[in-house]
Amino acid sequence: MSFAIVFPGQGAQSVGMLAGLAEGSPEVEQTFREASEVLDADLWQLSQSGPEEQLNRTEWTQPALLAAGIAVWRIWASRKGPEPVALAGHSLGEYTALVAAGALDFADAVRLVHFRGQVMQEAVPEGEGAMAAILGLEDEQVIALCRDAAGDQVVEAVNFNSPGQVVIAGHREAIDRAIEAASEAGAKRAMPLPVSVPSHCRLMEPAARRMGEALRETEIREPQWPVIHNCDLGAHAAPDAIRDALVAQLHNPVRWVETIGVLRERGAESLVECGPGKVLTGLNRRIERRMPAHPVQDEASLEKALGALAG
Repeated sequence: MSFAIVFPGQGAQSVGMLAGLAEGSPEVEQTFREASEVLDADLWQLSQSGPEEQLNRTEWTQPALLAAGIAVWRIWASRKGPEPVALAGHSLGEYTALVAAGALDFADAVRLVHFRGQVMQEAVPEGEGAMAAILGLEDEQVIALCRDAAGDQVVEAVNFNSPGQVVIAGHREAIDRAIEAASEAGAKRAMPLPVSVPSHCRLMEPAARRMGEALRETEIREPQWPVIHNCDLGAHAAPDAIRDALVAQLHNPVRWVETIGVLRERGAESLVECGPGKVLTGLNRRIERRMPAHPVQDEASLEKALGALAG
């Protein structure tokens, strides 16, 4: 069965992640050790013992999740898992996909995503930005109510995660107005998210400019497999096109529903989610029920996924 591999983004992390897989697979701790050496910080200790508040700080969440996704990918390869027809990642997960596809060196990606987390946090003073999830409204409804709620501030629909699930980002006061408007419009739920960085909206343009500078100094190669990018749904071969997509990603929406559609068009009949949690697997049940998804986060789920795709 043809399949695609997908990598989760922020929100998938948890204290203790991949502990079960690490017991039988030395690749997990080795991968975290490599990332730790790049940053001169013990990412494995942080991911296993916390404190949770530090793991959830975006500049540490991002390299920790990158390491987690690549660890699972390396185990998949070492167990002779079949090759995917394409790869994709949700937001941060796009960097993980590019490492897996051979376009980025792992150490370079660790430095990049750590820097990405820092510039995202610095782009908007802490407390001024926010994000919220809107459940039960059509995409166009959410876009319209954001436009009406913005006033002289920013609030935008930024993550089209599944039908009826859209995340918005912007100034905290504008987010509050949009939440109220969504409730009045009949949303099943409209709730703030526990983040301080308003990802993927216009407020991230300063961060995007700084990432552009960092990416220009980083070697990028043609991917071994197509990597579908969040912002334009393209699979780019040219290094400069990949750089442009990674810069644009920071201040443009994550078009995840459409990304899954592109993976299906490219022949993927199922998905393998490499990394902690089951966020993307859960979304896929609402996006494409005919496309089974296999999360890989421990030994049992790894064996199940390998068995499902054998032959």
